[in-house]
Amino acid sequence: MQNIFRIGFWLALVFAVVMAVLPHPPQLPGEPSDKFQHMLAFATLAVLAALGYPGVSRLKIAGGLVLLGAGIELVQMIPLLHRDAEWLDLVADSCAVLVMLTLATLALNATRKAR
Repeated sequence: MQNIFRIGFWLALVFAVVMAVLPHPPQLPGEPSDKFQHMLAFATLAVLAALGYPGVSRLKIAGGLVLLGAGIELVQMIPLLHRDAEWLDLVADSCAVLVMLTLATLALNATRKAR
């Protein structure tokens, strides 16, 4: 089962990065806000990473995902991409990661105690 989450993590990561650097990404149904899209992407990545790599510390996962978010914002500064880099996007990414890793840790601990 762990391998499914790992594959899901890497597929989601590639998808998120591609969508973040496309000059004209497709419109999503309902036209969710940019911050919502960031939070959804990074919440998904955080949960998949926590489930796929349970032996990796949550701090390392959080650090890696926050660095990914920062990297995306730096790449979006490239004029050719016609994207807007906003550091508040990084804040949204970071908040989503911290909330979801906290919830994943609590859920995994509760599951272990129940066994």
